[in-house]
Amino acid sequence: MARHYSTKDFFRQMPNALLARYFAGQEACGAFDFSATAKAKPGEQFGAWLYLAEPHRHAMEAEFRDIFEMSCEKGFRAIMDEAAWHLRGDPAAHTAFVEKLAALANHYERAMVTYLDHNAYWKGATRFYHADTLPYWRKRKNLPHVDAAVDAASIRALEDKIRAYFHQTEGRGKNCVVEPLRRGDLDYFFAYPEDYSQQSVEWVDGAFNRRPHNPAFEVVFVYSQKEGSLDLNLRGSFKAIVPLQGMLAVEILKLPELPPDPKDERVYALAPLSQKSFNFTPAVGSGIEKVLVKKLRLSDRSKKGNRLTVEADPTEKPNAVYDLLDEIGKSVPLHLYNVTQVDLTAYVTDGDNPAKAVSFRIGHPNSCSLKYDELDLKLRDMLEASGIEPKEPEPASDTATPTVAGA
Repeated sequence: MARHYSTKDFFRQMPNALLARYFAGQEACGAFDFSATAKAKPGEQFGAWLYLAEPHRHAMEAEFRDIFEMSCEKGFRAIMDEAAWHLRGDPAAHTAFVEKLAALANHYERAMVTYLDHNAYWKGATRFYHADTLPYWRKRKNLPHVDAAVDAASIRALEDKIRAYFHQTEGRGKNCVVEPLRRGDLDYFFAYPEDYSQQSVEWVDGAFNRRPHNPAFEVVFVYSQKEGSLDLNLRGSFKAIVPLQGMLAVEILKLPELPPDPKDERVYALAPLSQKSFNFTPAVGSGIEKVLVKKLRLSDRSKKGNRLTVEADPTEKPNAVYDLLDEIGKSVPLHLYNVTQVDLTAYVTDGDNPAKAVSFRIGHPNSCSLKYDELDLKLRDMLEASGIEPKEPEPASDTATPTVAGA
């Protein structure tokens, strides 16, 4: 569930000493001595902030929202990942940085201290945090295990191809910028092509009006050299997925063309989920208490397009969907249908906090709404351990011990 931001709550959550440090660096705040209120009530600082000049206040509010978004476990991990890259040549400095942030009282302090004292990590960390919140990634396998080219010429070539593609096919994308980042053993590429012009209803200098602007839309690539795979996230036409994969393969991986994609129709084995007796297998210590099925979509094997959707509330009765499915089965030959989509709710605990409900959807052959943050990775591991998402076949070993007859 999205966290709700308000500036007053932000002031209440953030330690006054850190707020004072933030405002001390703002030239617009010279008329008010925020350092003198370091031990004052947050309401005093908030009240003074309200009377700042509007352009300065709006700029600071945008920064507050970014800091607020990063004030959580997911944001802290993104900061750690970006710091690890910057300090990769100095393990002692990285250890000191981690210990410094870990010793702070909460994630609000960690985010603000990073913003104030380690701003070089801030941009990359916010990009990683944002990527962790994106659903519906498209994976491409069967790529060679080669280094990603991140030199200026390769990035510029990728920008030009993305720009040309969207400009010619959709009439947008006149400009494009690509930002490469490294996260552990993964290469991220954040592309921002120019979107269609829009008019937004805004308040500008106290006047209510419509203002045209040119926003960017986003394409995110994540390449794993170790796995030989490429994840891509795009909110838009599905037709653009393969061309975009090809652009990165040619310009960044330096391949002559995008390799063929071997289809695996067994990415999600959904048939077991039609059985009431099916049990999920969460890892010990994952915090996953239970997982309930709340909706099944069944597709007719013989008549394309014919579907049944079975949905029930499992909150009070965990097997509600299956009870309804049994009733339908009395008049419909369910053996002629395949399960092609399942909606699930997992209940996950975090320390002493009450379990929270996390809803997600998986569909045939390889659609999944789970993201790649810490919690969703636990849920993906659970799907794999439960046999829903089979592991990749192990490569044949040249040193395998041969089977001996009669042994």
